Amino acid sequence: MDTSSNVSQAIAKPASTAADPQQAFFDRIATLCGQSFAGSVLTDRPDSTGPNAFRDQPLTMHVRECSEQEIRIPFHVGADRSRTWVLTRSGGGLRLKHDHRHEDGSDDPVTMYGGDTAGKGSSGRQEFPVDGFSKTMFTREGMTVSNSNVWAIEIEPGQRFVYELARTDQDRLFRVGFDLTKPIPTPPAPWGATR
Repeated sequence: MDTSSNVSQAIAKPASTAADPQQAFFDRIATLCGQSFAGSVLTDRPDSTGPNAFRDQPLTMHVRECSEQEIRIPFHVGADRSRTWVLTRSGGGLRLKHDHRHEDGSDDPVTMYGGDTAGKGSSGRQEFPVDGFSKTMFTREGMTVSNSNVWAIEIEPGQRFVYELARTDQDRLFRVGFDLTKPIPTPPAPWGATR
């Protein structure tokens, strides 16, 4: 009896359990791999009175690349394909980074900022408080207002995906939601993509 295929399947896709909500959360997002979804702004507080790129442009997420350790999700705002959310399994939990690129593919001065989970979270929501690397970058770029950022991702399988930015020391909350019931055509590759 050849069990090698069963072993390789178990290694390729670890089972999600209630005892490991971070693995269950990661697996929920991985099931979306290859799919794209349209989104809309759910909350943008405080409200701005002028033009708002997020409200005034189509919003698209594409769960583009998935491995056992990393999921890359480009987030397009209209024709702007500069943003990719990078979710990584780390030794201590999960990490969320923001890969920002210029149209020519080069790094934006503010790229790869984000944070690591501070607790176990749940299979439906994980929070990522700003890390030391990001605080140093924000300070260098004159963006110290971002030093209290906490990002979160929520997923309700078959219903919705939500990306959130909150600032713990002020009344700042930004949430964008994506309808998982209606996949849309695959958008162009994000800026800087190698394939």
